[in-house]
Amino acid sequence: MDKALTPELDRQLADTRAAFDSVAADYDGPRGNNGAIQDMRTEMWRWLDRCFTGPSRLIDIGCGTGLDAVRMAGQGHSVWATDWSPAMVERTAGRAQDQGLAERVRALLLGAQELARLEGDGQFDGAYSNLGPLNCVPDLDELARQCARLLRPDGQLAFTVIGRYCPWEIGHYALQRRWSRIAVRFTRDTVAVGMNKHRIWTRYYTPDEFYRAFAPHFELVHRRGLCLFVPPPYLDGLRQRHPRWHEWLWRLDRRLAGWPGLRAMGDHFLIVMKRRGPP
Repeated sequence: MDKALTPELDRQLADTRAAFDSVAADYDGPRGNNGAIQDMRTEMWRWLDRCFTGPSRLIDIGCGTGLDAVRMAGQGHSVWATDWSPAMVERTAGRAQDQGLAERVRALLLGAQELARLEGDGQFDGAYSNLGPLNCVPDLDELARQCARLLRPDGQLAFTVIGRYCPWEIGHYALQRRWSRIAVRFTRDTVAVGMNKHRIWTRYYTPDEFYRAFAPHFELVHRRGLCLFVPPPYLDGLRQRHPRWHEWLWRLDRRLAGWPGLRAMGDHFLIVMKRRGPP
């Protein structure tokens, strides 16, 4: 049976949808887009601009309120912005309309686990997903197959994914002796994480674990830690109190977080892959 069709997974997906619906109205504020997250988003945009240098047809997987989709549309791309949350999709459509980019942003109520419903075999130049929506996908192997179906040969994927090994988080919760909270990222199965009195069902990965699902269809181009030296977004107060120190840590992140031994660590990791061509 398809994983996404089991009653338990249906319940988990419904929980996750309700959680994001509940925060959609204010997700552009401190909850989902504080200063630290804006820094991470800007870092992702740097990589997206490297991957997609000319006007491209792109899929935004887990678009949230459309900040990335509208920004990419403003760069000249056409974006199919997909999300599992109806409230998030509504926010994305409204943002595109308000900024005069509705013709370039197609907002679709479509979960990452539902990409089989998206038409256009081999007609997209790439896909991206920012800040962890893919941690909520029940079946990465199926996601990889659908991305391979939709992308042209040499099309690229650029994802930021919540990682397993976050030194800042380990240190932060160790000081509070919250050992069970440290263990959350090390759970090898899906785990419930609270948000706004709801549950988001999440799975954490190392870059190698994540890439394994995509390896049959995609060549690994680059992987690196994201927020390895920089504190994670829930410690944004440190950025506010020590802005110069925070910028220095970002310079370390950009310089060192792609090194072997370090690139598997960080609050998130960034991974870029290229669609394999015909044999």
